[in-house]
Amino acid sequence: MEVQGIAAIGAGLAAIGAGIGIGRIGGSALEAMARQPELAGKIQTVMLIAAALVEGAALFGIVVAMLQG
Repeated sequence: MEVQGIAAIGAGLAAIGAGIGIGRIGGSALEAMARQPELAGKIQTVMLIAAALVEGAALFGIVVAMLQG
């Protein structure tokens, strides 16, 4: 397999991982807000920070994969 194909697979895996991670963060946050509605603001803040960290790691993975191609 040529290097460009491997880079595309790596970028795709990074995007899939980010989608799964952000989906789990969102689902867990909604469940927590349903259990304790009075903490919804704090939960949402933590959720957004965690989602940004996951997205940043995925972007880093995509950039590294594309640099290999």
